Amino acid sequence: MTASIIDGKAIAAELRARVASEVARVKRDHKLLPGLAVVLVGNDPASEVYVRSKHKQTQDAGMASFEHKLPTDVSQDDLLALIGTLNRDPAVHGILVQLPLPKSIHTETIINAIDPAKDVDGLHPNNAGRLAGGFAALAPCTPLGCIILSKSVHTSLEGMNAIVIGRSNLVGRPLLQLLLNENATVTIAHSRSRDLPKLTARADLVFAAVGKPEMVRGDWIKPGATVIDVGINRLPGADGGKPRLVGDVAFHEAVKVAGAITPVPGGVGQMTVACLLVNTLRAACAIAGLPKPGV
Repeated sequence: MTASIIDGKAIAAELRARVASEVARVKRDHKLLPGLAVVLVGNDPASEVYVRSKHKQTQDAGMASFEHKLPTDVSQDDLLALIGTLNRDPAVHGILVQLPLPKSIHTETIINAIDPAKDVDGLHPNNAGRLAGGFAALAPCTPLGCIILSKSVHTSLEGMNAIVIGRSNLVGRPLLQLLLNENATVTIAHSRSRDLPKLTARADLVFAAVGKPEMVRGDWIKPGATVIDVGINRLPGADGGKPRLVGDVAFHEAVKVAGAITPVPGGVGQMTVACLLVNTLRAACAIAGLPKPGV
């Protein structure tokens, strides 16, 4: 068996096109221009690339994009003051503070300062709590993208056995809640789980989000299962050559067993920014008292 490759790039492009269409509609019918503010502290090269991508895709979708670049030594009070200004700005409907932050800044304090209605990263305790309770909430973008990729293969996830390997607040825990909302049967596994290969082998859906390169081996995978690889790890190239990107799944092994699988790169990573646009549009409509948009 050779798995079908889940084309995250194409699915993300289609989602962005739907967002752009909905943005055009709310601008035309309701004179509403959704706006996203991204705050970058410091000059981490990977974060800078990611922020540029967000800026371009936000503008391409017809939304307003506000960039705030702060020096690494910015004080926590100054960052909180900026967030307060963005919370009050009626042109801003989504606020994203790029992580990680410098060690001098308490990340939890910053996340908690964001207006939950504008928390398009889905990390504020109010949104996390609502998601855990099964209520409508802004969900973190990467887990949301995982669900969309899964449903590109399966019309419904209801009744399927799923395993989430990883329990971070950014991916594992919210993904668990989103899968429960889809009526899947979910196991969440982590570094303390016993006999992880056996747990994984029972799953129809495998979500790998542990941050360990190629940890999930091909012989862990149930034949025909759908594998969503959230990991992105940079490894040294052969003989000192160009570094290579790999996921948390040993792709070259799993592709021979799975029914469908995401590549790295070209899978989940493509969906994260697209889902950020979805969350910004949804937040804008909610703040304006409009019905939920059709994305």
